[in-house]
Amino acid sequence: MSNLTLLSQLVQILPHDVFNRIVKRLQTDKHCKGLNSWTHLISMLFCHLGHANSVRDISNGLRSITGNLNHLGIKRAPCKSSLSYMNAHRDWKLFKEFYFELLTRLEGQFKGIRKGLPRLKRKIFLMDATVIPLCLSMFNWAKFRSKKGGVKLHLVLDYDGCLPVFAELTKARKHEVKIAQKLRFPAESVVVFDMGYIDYAWMNNLDSSKVFFVTRLKNNADYSIVTNHEIDTEKDPDMLQDAQIQLEGFYASQDYPGQLRMVRILDSIKGEEYTFLTNNFDWTARTVADIYQERWDIEIFFKQIKQHLRIKSFIGTSQNAVQIQVWSALITMLLLQYLKAKAQYGWHLSNLATFIRLNLFVKIALMEWLNKPFFSNREFGTQQISIFTG
Repeated sequence: MSNLTLLSQLVQILPHDVFNRIVKRLQTDKHCKGLNSWTHLISMLFCHLGHANSVRDISNGLRSITGNLNHLGIKRAPCKSSLSYMNAHRDWKLFKEFYFELLTRLEGQFKGIRKGLPRLKRKIFLMDATVIPLCLSMFNWAKFRSKKGGVKLHLVLDYDGCLPVFAELTKARKHEVKIAQKLRFPAESVVVFDMGYIDYAWMNNLDSSKVFFVTRLKNNADYSIVTNHEIDTEKDPDMLQDAQIQLEGFYASQDYPGQLRMVRILDSIKGEEYTFLTNNFDWTARTVADIYQERWDIEIFFKQIKQHLRIKSFIGTSQNAVQIQVWSALITMLLLQYLKAKAQYGWHLSNLATFIRLNLFVKIALMEWLNKPFFSNREFGTQQISIFTG
C-alpha cells in the first residue's frame, strides 16, 4: 500500500526543477494569477491518462481528489474556463521543450532495447508522418481540402526504445519531404522511410553526409542495371534480385548521379513482391529487407498514441491548444514507455494504459503494482485465512 495515489507517484517521475527552469526561460508564468504552468501540465497529463473528453471532465476529475492535490504539486483544481484560456494562450513550446528534457533524463532506460536487428550496431531512425483529421468548421485554420481539415504529425523515432527524437506538427498540406530536408542525422546512422519521402536530391545529401538510408523503389522509377550480384537461392529462396543501379530519368540522374543498390524480395506469405532501395553496398540483401521491415514500428507508435491517448479529439480549437495536446500526449507516451521498460511484468502498452486509467486515484505502491499487478488465488486465500485467524 501507499499514502499516495498512482497519479501522484507518476507525477513524481517528472523533474519539477527542470520544468521550472523552462518556465522561467520562456516566462510562461508571467502575469499568471491563477493556473500556473505546472498545474496546466498536470491537467493535460490527466486528460490523456484519464481519457477526459473535455475541459469540464478534466476540471471535475481533479476536483474530485481535492485532498490529494498537494501531492500533485498543485494548490487547487483548475476551472474549465481557466484551462481553456491557458490552452489557447500559454506557449506550447513549454511542453515541447519539457518533452525533450524528459527524454534526455530517461533515455538511459531505453538504450539497447531492440526488437530485431541485433547484428546491426548502428543508430537507426524511423521516419514517417500521419494525418490527424479535424472538423473544418471548428478548426478553420487547419484547412486541408475543400471540405476537410487536418494537421500532420511528423515523427522521427529512435529505434532503440522507439520514442520520438524529432516531432513537428504542421498543417496537413505540408509535404513530408519539406520537413525531412530540414533534418540532420549523425554520420554512419541509418534512416528508414517509405516512398512518400523519395526525393533524390535530399537522398543524395544524405549519402554525402555519410548517412545510410533504406526505402522502397517507386514502380515508375527509370533506371538501368549496372551489376547483378549473385544470390544464394538455396539459403534465401525468397530473394529475387540484388543489383547496383543507375537512375536514368533526366532530373533523377542529376539529383542523384551516384549508384544505388536495389534488392527485390518475395513475401511468400502474402505472395507480393517488394523492391528496396539503399545506398549501402556492404550489408547482405536480407539485412536490407529486415531493416525496412522494422519501419513498421513507427506505424505501431502512431496507432498506439491515437488509440490510448487523447489525440484524435481535442479539448481546444485553437492552433496553440492542438499543439499543447499533442506535445502533452508525447510526454504521456514517454512516461508509459518508461514504466513499461522498468516493470518486471511483461506489460502490453494497451493493458498498461487501461490499468493506469482504472487505478489513477488508488493508493497503491507504483513499482510493486507494476511488477506484480495481480494477486494469485493462493495469495488471496492466505490473506483471507489470516484475517479470520487473527
